[in-house]
Formats: sequence, structure tokens, C-alpha cells
Amino acid sequence: MILLSMSIGTLTKHQTEQPIYGNGVSAKLIYIPAALTLAFLVLSILFVLPILIISALFFLPFVYFAYARYRFSPAGGNIQARIQGLVLSYLEWDGEGKAVDIGCGNAPLTIGIAKKYPKAKAVGIDNWGGAWEYSKGVCERNAEIEGVRERVTFKKASASALPLDDEAFDVAVSNLVFHEVRDTRSV
Repeated sequence: MILLSMSIGTLTKHQTEQPIYGNGVSAKLIYIPAALTLAFLVLSILFVLPILIISALFFLPFVYFAYARYRFSPAGGNIQARIQGLVLSYLEWDGEGKAVDIGCGNAPLTIGIAKKYPKAKAVGIDNWGGAWEYSKGVCERNAEIEGVRERVTFKKASASALPLDDEAFDVAVSNLVFHEVRDTRSV
């Protein structure tokens, strides 16, 4: 009986104790990469996060303006032409006399007036900066293509200081331009 007790005691002791055979993968191969990962994660939050935020500050406007450019184009809904069409449709004028388009850009509204009102003369005014001759040429070519070249002219001037006599025009239009006027000081 004693022997049996000893055997059971020994057997019980051996069952609770597990042998340690080790592992072929050293703990260093886990802890070192884990520590380095954590360190680089902290560094990336400290240094890369500001870079990511700065990148986002540039990326978000890029996405917005790329989408806006698309929407204004013929392929994306032609919003620009639709707005110009609205301006022309709400224009209360008999179409006789002179019209001025302030900030005409490439002259779609100036030309639109000349096309809608065959008896009218239209003047497109824009500043165009240093590209005046080129931009004026583009406008004139657009008017020629649309068949209204003989009834439109283009002048270089700022929307904030128009070189026009009072009552020289029967109607004035402007579309998507005044946010571009930068040569006027606020009072």
C-alpha cells in the first residue's frame, strides 16, 4: 500500500509538471520586431501623421476642384453653359443696341448675346493679365466660328474700374467673375 501511495503520489506529481523542451523560435525574434514595430508606429504618428494631414490638405482641394472642373465641362453636366443659358433666358431686353459682358473670359456669354440678339452689338471686357493678346485672339476666333465676329469686340479692362461712359450700353451682364476681381481694396 505504501508503494501504491508512492506510485500514485509520484504519478500525480509527474502529471501536473510539464517538461520544457524549448522552442525553435527564439523569443528575441518576437520581442525585437514587436518593439521596433511599436517604435516606428509611434514615430509615424509623430512625424508621418503631420505629413499625411498636410497631404490631405492638398489632396482634398484637388479632389474638389477636379470634380468641379468635370461638372462644369460638357461631359459632366455642362453647368457653366447651363448657367450662361439661364443668364440669357432671364435677360429682359429687346435685343437692340449695345450689350457689355463684364469678365467675358473666352466670351461664351458675349457670343451668346450676339447669337440670341441679331441686331445687337456686344462688347466683352476682361483683364486677362499678361495673356491679353492671346486671350483676345481666342475670343475673336470663337466669335468668328459662331458667325458673330462682325458684331462683337473685346477690350482689356478691370471689372473694378470700367472705362465706360455712363449709359453707353443698354444692358450689362456678368457671370462667374467677381470672385476674380483682386485689384479693388475693401473700404
